[in-house]
Amino acid sequence: MSAKKLNDIKFSVLDLAPVVEGDTPADSFKKTVNLAQHAEKLDYNRYWLAEHHNMPFIASSATSVVIGHVAAHTSKIRVGSGGIMLPNHSPLVIAEQFGTLESLFPGRIDLGLGRAPGTDGYTAQALRRGHGSDGSDFPEQLAELRAYFNPALASGRMPVKAVPGEGLNVPIWLLGSSGFSAQLAGHLGLPFAFASHFSPRGTFQALELYRQTFKPSDVLDKPYAMVGLNVIVADTDEEANFLATTLQQQFLNLGQNNDVLLQPPVENLNEHWSEYQIDALEHQLGSSIIGSPKTVQEKLQKFLDESQVDEIMAIAQVYDHKARLHSYELLADIVK
Repeated sequence: MSAKKLNDIKFSVLDLAPVVEGDTPADSFKKTVNLAQHAEKLDYNRYWLAEHHNMPFIASSATSVVIGHVAAHTSKIRVGSGGIMLPNHSPLVIAEQFGTLESLFPGRIDLGLGRAPGTDGYTAQALRRGHGSDGSDFPEQLAELRAYFNPALASGRMPVKAVPGEGLNVPIWLLGSSGFSAQLAGHLGLPFAFASHFSPRGTFQALELYRQTFKPSDVLDKPYAMVGLNVIVADTDEEANFLATTLQQQFLNLGQNNDVLLQPPVENLNEHWSEYQIDALEHQLGSSIIGSPKTVQEKLQKFLDESQVDEIMAIAQVYDHKARLHSYELLADIVK
C-alpha cells in the first residue's frame, strides 16, 4: 500500500452549531451559515451537523431543519448529519425528512446515523416516548430505514411508502465510537465514520474491524472510512493552544454536569481546574490536533500514516468566530 499524503484524501467540516457565552441559538445559526459558505469557498468536501439534545451550548437539536437551512445558503458542498441518532426517531420520519432534503437539494445530502441518544437519560426518555427504543434494535431500525429508500431491501411487502424518499439515493453512513457500528457498516458494505474527536482510544481498532469485516455492496466495492478529529489551527502554537482551552473547558464542564454555554479561552486552565481533571481530558481529547500550520501538518500526516483513512472531518470548537474561520482557512492551505 502506497503512503497517503494529506492532499490525497478529502477534508470536511463537522459543526455542532455551538452557542458561545453571550450569544443565542439564533446567533449560532447565522455563524453556521457563514462557516458553511466559508467551507464551500475553501473546497471542503462536506459539511455535517450533529444531533444533540438538552445541551445549552449546542443548537443543532433539530438537525434536519438546520441541514436544510445550510443547504439553502450554499450551492455545491455536500450537507448532512453527523449524525442523526436513529433510536430517537421513527425510521419512516427520517426517510421522509431526508427524502425531502434530497428532493430539494439533489445530489448534496448525506445521512449519517448513530445509535447513541446524543443526550442524557431523562432527555432520551422524553425523545423516545411511545416506542421505547434503547438502541439495541439499531440494526432493525437501520434495515427499515434503508427499505423505505429502496423497497427491494425489505424482507417482505412494504405497506407504507416514504414520500418523498422511495427511490432516492441518499448516501447512508454509520457513525460510531466503538466497534459495534464499525462491524455493522463493514457487514453491510456502508461507509463508516469514527468519532475520534471525543472517543480517541478505540479509533484504530474500530477502523481495523471495519476493514476486516467489510463486504462489497451496491454502495461500495471497498471500505471507505472517515474520522472526526478536533483540529484547531492558528498562526502560532501558543495561540492555537490558547484557543483550544474553550474545547477543554467544554469537556471539563460536561464532566461536572455544568450546563453552560461555550466559554471564552483562558490563559491557564490550572487556575480553574485540578491537575487530575485536566489529565483526564486525554481520555476524550487525546487525538486532538492543535497548533501552528507546521505543527498541524506534521500531526495530521502522522495520524494519516497510522490510520490510512479516506477522509478527515475536522471540528473546531473555537469561541471567537473569526478565529474559527481562520482555523479552517489555515487547514485548507495545509492540505492542498
